[in-house]
Amino acid sequence: MIFTVLAAIVGISISFTAAAAQTTDQAVAYGQSEFRLGPDDVIQVSVYQDKELSTIVPVRPDGNISLPLVGEMPASGKTAVDLQQEIARKLTQYISEPAVTVVVKEINSPKVSVLGEVKNPGIYKIKDRATVLDAVALAGGLTEFAKRDKVTVIRAEPSGEQHHFQINLNDWIKGKKPAPFYILPYDKIYIQ
Repeated sequence: MIFTVLAAIVGISISFTAAAAQTTDQAVAYGQSEFRLGPDDVIQVSVYQDKELSTIVPVRPDGNISLPLVGEMPASGKTAVDLQQEIARKLTQYISEPAVTVVVKEINSPKVSVLGEVKNPGIYKIKDRATVLDAVALAGGLTEFAKRDKVTVIRAEPSGEQHHFQINLNDWIKGKKPAPFYILPYDKIYIQ
């Protein structure tokens, strides 16, 4: 493979084991340092020296992608490296030692819901580290009836367990809380 040749040139040893490839099937936990694909993300799959197998595809709402020769396969919850290893493994049925690269072209999956006493309740994309105040700003700000001291962030863990965080926005607005509360993708923010 190309990776093996490049590794030999620079003197690095690289090996992909079956155990490493199986980690893609494990549950995905929030807070991991690597970006994991989700619905609406767009990826570019390139197969070295085979333009007909190279394509740009979105991750569908069901979490799957469709690729030439490979067909349907799950992508949601996987890193780009996990996905390229899995695609390469599936292509070995048709191509000897395929060199596959997966590049994330668009990140569209991280979203939060902002509900209750905001001017524009709805679901909003977040691209960077966002705070509760950032999410409220995306929703057009608070209404005149909003209770700034009664904000609830509902966070669902991959295990299905839900955590409720009670937030007093007045503390952050007045600078009483030095560290902001960062939201995670799929959090639900409810303002009473």
